[in-house]
Amino acid sequence: MANLKQSAKQSEAPVVHNPVFIDGSDLTTPTLKILRQDGSVYEGAELPDINKELALKIYDTFQFIRALDERMVAAQRQGRISFYMTEIGEEAADIGSTAALADDDMIMAQYREQGALAFRGFPLDQFMNQMFSNEKDLGKGRQMPIHYGSKDLHYMTISSPLGTQLPQAVGYAYGYKLEEKDNCVICYFGEGAASEGDFHAAINMAGVFKVPAIFFCRNNGYAISTPSSEQFAGDGIAPRAVAYGLKAIRVDGNDVLAVLKATQEARKLAIEHNQPVLIEAMTYRLGAHSTSDDPSGYRSKKEEEKWREKDPVLRFKHWLIQQGWWSEEQDADIADAKRKAVMAAMKEAEKVAAPHLDDLITDVYDTPPKHLQEQLAELKAHIRQYPDAYPKTAGRIDHE
Repeated sequence: MANLKQSAKQSEAPVVHNPVFIDGSDLTTPTLKILRQDGSVYEGAELPDINKELALKIYDTFQFIRALDERMVAAQRQGRISFYMTEIGEEAADIGSTAALADDDMIMAQYREQGALAFRGFPLDQFMNQMFSNEKDLGKGRQMPIHYGSKDLHYMTISSPLGTQLPQAVGYAYGYKLEEKDNCVICYFGEGAASEGDFHAAINMAGVFKVPAIFFCRNNGYAISTPSSEQFAGDGIAPRAVAYGLKAIRVDGNDVLAVLKATQEARKLAIEHNQPVLIEAMTYRLGAHSTSDDPSGYRSKKEEEKWREKDPVLRFKHWLIQQGWWSEEQDADIADAKRKAVMAAMKEAEKVAAPHLDDLITDVYDTPPKHLQEQLAELKAHIRQYPDAYPKTAGRIDHE
């Protein structure tokens, strides 16, 4: 039936008898904006479905992420953790979109969506356990810092390779469709990941199989140090989705109300019509790509300051105050409390022992095969020979 529909659609297309080339020069993708930087709402803008409770939960998550990012970058600089990535300037994108979902919708993150996990209620101590790779870490210390995962919160464990979550999201969403569940998958990625082959394969499959998936692109202007102007010649990422049979919308990624509204509408399309949607959030990464990056090598302070004036957290705070739901006094008190809580949790996580070395080869096979057991024995022998080089692990190689 799908092939017949496609054939009928093509047969209705106009026919020409001389070459006519089409391009996107006459097409511009509109950007949804609801909230001005001063907290006022654009005339005629339709607000998302939001009440005081949801608004304050979003803002509380904003404040937590700011405190977490600030403290953990400092911790990495002090050598306490090995790696970190902030989402400063992009908080409205993942937190605002997650707020539009059901709690059991699946989240497939790239690596800058700790806000989505925090909104779902991931405990502060588990954030720390993961980053310090201790024995209480849900991943048993087998991932880089910020590669979170939570089965209970429907947050798929993050993978380092770029773009792997995109085709996985299609498969997971197809499972929802087959089971006739009223759920969708949201899949986050940056505009740089849209240059990966996985992106094209994924959204093509999503369009063909009509799965309940939302592809959420954080277009923050840079793929590490490569600006968007050197990544693609077209009008961003949204038009690509249309070519593959998806619906698409572009939003101001620093406007949390616009993000929330767009995602609420996208979820309806995904759930009620099995219509996959791509949301392109236009935003900016105020921090470095990661703690291994120095953005001064590829962008100016003037450019950063321009975007700092569009701070999504400050914009939303202005709106909350205008609603009578928040105050500057509350803001200062809560921000201070968040910083102290992060510091206390970090100090506790540092004291927790490293995972037992045997955990390296568990959870994949019911019984670890002989070659893995042999490799583990060789590793233990190496650590016993050089215990000073592995101070945290040396005491965790034998059963107590």
